[in-house]
Amino acid sequence: MGAKLRVYKRRIRSVTATKKITKAMEMIAASRIVKAQRKVAASTPYASELTRAVTAVATGSNTQHALTTEVDNPARAAVLLITSDRGLAGGYSSNAIKAAETLTERLKAEGKDVETYIIGRKGVSYYGFRERQVAESWTGFTDSPTYADAKAVAGPLIAAVQKDTAEGGVDELHIVFTEFVSMMTQTAVDKRLLPLHLGEVEAEESSKGEILPLFDFEPSAEDVLDALLPRYVESRIYNALLQAAASKHAATRRAMKSATDNAEELIKSLSRLANAARQAEITQEISEIVGGASALADATAGSD
Repeated sequence: MGAKLRVYKRRIRSVTATKKITKAMEMIAASRIVKAQRKVAASTPYASELTRAVTAVATGSNTQHALTTEVDNPARAAVLLITSDRGLAGGYSSNAIKAAETLTERLKAEGKDVETYIIGRKGVSYYGFRERQVAESWTGFTDSPTYADAKAVAGPLIAAVQKDTAEGGVDELHIVFTEFVSMMTQTAVDKRLLPLHLGEVEAEESSKGEILPLFDFEPSAEDVLDALLPRYVESRIYNALLQAAASKHAATRRAMKSATDNAEELIKSLSRLANAARQAEITQEISEIVGGASALADATAGSD
């Protein structure tokens, strides 16, 4: 076997092994998407109803609360960015980071100081490499988040909202994550969690033809909002984590399918080159045999 043919054979074996790995990763990601979708579907109604309840409490009372009342001149804002702990997901994390950068620039243009909180090693590495200050970060659970993880993330954010800005608190809380639209579409979005956009919720309710319920507050509307604040933030962060996890698995599946298809094309191309090299070797061997036989015949005829 010629040297060129051996090189092609070795590359085909290497690409075939890579193809098996990417195919396995594609199948694993596909199975995880289904589980993540179920979790998103299970968590969304609770988060939506909790938001609806908060809106009803806010519209039914005149209580000034951090959950529903906007500050006249907000000076500081917190941005929670959700990325992935792992790669091999195409532009999943980079798109979320770009959306966070755009949001940060917009908030700074409005004259607000921005405190950044990050979930996922990709986001932590991005900000760490650029030596940018991060208020707090969390890693290790982005593939399969739990409510306990969302609660741990929400704690420092709620504390920052409840503090005065002079003591390091914030007036607004924003979240940037990748929204799961479908198996083929995942979109990086930014949403303001606090203060709650009451007008948007009321408009959504009216579009559905529903009316916000009336509540009696015990002991008071302020106490009710104090109790709902942590649950609202935790539920919204948990829902965002689940959507981000489903989006990441979908992005991984798409990236691995693309890698598998590219490996198949490369194997076909290398196989054609290997066949051409083998045919060239056979042609060369035949030519050498014919040439040798002709030379031997000429030598024999000359001796006679």
